[in-house]
Amino acid sequence: MSTPSSKARYIMIGGFLGAGKTTTVGKLAHHLSDQGLKVGLITNDQAGSLVDTKLLRGQGFATEEISGGCFCCRFGSLVDAAGRLNDASKPDVFIAEPVGSCTDLVATVTYPLRRMYGDAFTIAPLAVLVDPVRARRVLGLDQGGSFSSKVIYIFKKQLEEADIIVISKSDLVTDDQRTELKAALEHEFPGAKIISVAPRSGEGLKDLFTQLMTDEQKKKNSMSVDYEVYAEGEALLGWLNATVSLKAEKEFEPNDFLRALAADVQLRLREMGAEIAHFKMTFSPDDGIAGELASINVVRTDQVPELGMELDELTEGGQLIINLRAEADPASLMQAVQDAMNSTTPLFTTLTATLEHEEHFRPGKPTPTHRDA
Repeated sequence: MSTPSSKARYIMIGGFLGAGKTTTVGKLAHHLSDQGLKVGLITNDQAGSLVDTKLLRGQGFATEEISGGCFCCRFGSLVDAAGRLNDASKPDVFIAEPVGSCTDLVATVTYPLRRMYGDAFTIAPLAVLVDPVRARRVLGLDQGGSFSSKVIYIFKKQLEEADIIVISKSDLVTDDQRTELKAALEHEFPGAKIISVAPRSGEGLKDLFTQLMTDEQKKKNSMSVDYEVYAEGEALLGWLNATVSLKAEKEFEPNDFLRALAADVQLRLREMGAEIAHFKMTFSPDDGIAGELASINVVRTDQVPELGMELDELTEGGQLIINLRAEADPASLMQAVQDAMNSTTPLFTTLTATLEHEEHFRPGKPTPTHRDA
């Protein structure tokens, strides 16, 4: 398979926190690599030390990480990251995964990219993923934990600008629930194509990938965005990134540790009344094979923590990366993680945990580098 032209392909896969972007990006990268194409990945976050970057690099892909703001506010960094990847391996396809709380990507990223670097890239339609359980709650189809109105404003704006709305993890709902959700999305966002995929099983991914590699993003008027409401919505989200060193004199079961820690943090946040947007952790053993990881994921306060990758052997230690985003005060998120660590660690004989780095904050007001109307 070859790219549609001699230009590199730029694909951006967006969606709210916990929508399944990293899993889908990894699947797309493998799909394209299997067809002989070189792929470069660009991840994005408000802070450094991303679980997503660790997961994608662990799969063997060249990955650049842009931290300190969304692609829209770090446009120059996005272009520089693409340049570094190009210098290293000259990718045929660049896949960018924006911050899960970011919107207005067409006007601030893909349109400026086309205007300034159209001789280097062809631009794929913007695909925006939605978790069906979360989307059904936001659209009023189901009861359950959700966000306040200004956070929901961002969630809906992401869908409004999408060329393709992807009902991700569609196997989490019944056929009738999926049909009902599709109808609701078509009614509220008539400009988008709606498709369903199940990234874990691969169902529907082939059709999505074909569209992303062959279709061109159509030009349309940029959507209207109230940047004050957008900024207030982002500021309601607490952000926590931390790295922790785990050491033990006696080998312990890392998968069990991740389950126990995730459940403890989740319980503390539930008692606080904080709605989890995305909580994910990876553990890299010091005594394992390079690239080996265990990972765990929580995308709603009432979801059972789910292991995405598991380790086959016991370990004496390694590095734990924690990324937590929730509608709560950032300091309370840090306290919940510290208390959970203090509670969980003694359950594993001789295990000690040392916090090496942490950042907790609320995102600042987005200020795009460019905005093409």
